[in-house]
Amino acid sequence: MRLETERLLLRVPELDDAEGYLEVFRDPEVVRFLGMDPATPEDAVASVERMLLHWNRHDIGLFSVIRNEDGRLLGRVGFLLWDPVRWVSAMREDLEGDSGLETEIGWTIGSEHWGRGYATEAALACRDWALGERGLTRLVSVIAPENTASIRVAEKIGETFERENLPGPFDRQVDLYSLGTPAR
Repeated sequence: MRLETERLLLRVPELDDAEGYLEVFRDPEVVRFLGMDPATPEDAVASVERMLLHWNRHDIGLFSVIRNEDGRLLGRVGFLLWDPVRWVSAMREDLEGDSGLETEIGWTIGSEHWGRGYATEAALACRDWALGERGLTRLVSVIAPENTASIRVAEKIGETFERENLPGPFDRQVDLYSLGTPAR
């Protein structure tokens, strides 16, 4: 699975991406709102393996974001499935089936690339693919209220604030932004 924009290639992660992910996720500023410590080489490999497992189990997941001009991995943008009662993601726990799960659209770009519109560009491509080809009618984003840059990306792709202080195994308050109507 691949998506392309003017400046970016979004593709399913490959094990060879681990070095690029290590560069992105070892930065304390990048992981500050993600509820994780800066990555080790082992963490980077495990992260790619979890992303691939999510794709294999659910046929949707996080894309590696590659800059067209130089082939550099900038980060990841795409989708995670969440249990909407316990707010546990399918990257952390094997969730049964896909029915009734929330589909999060999320983004993490290396700090040296912030402020250039890469997260928004990639998230728009993902949003359009999910709402078009995938036929989804709702997307959510789980965002810490202090993460104003991510909130701006959520708003640029059409999401609005839905709910504050989600319950779940979070190490801080996280709020829910959404596009579409919740299934009831």
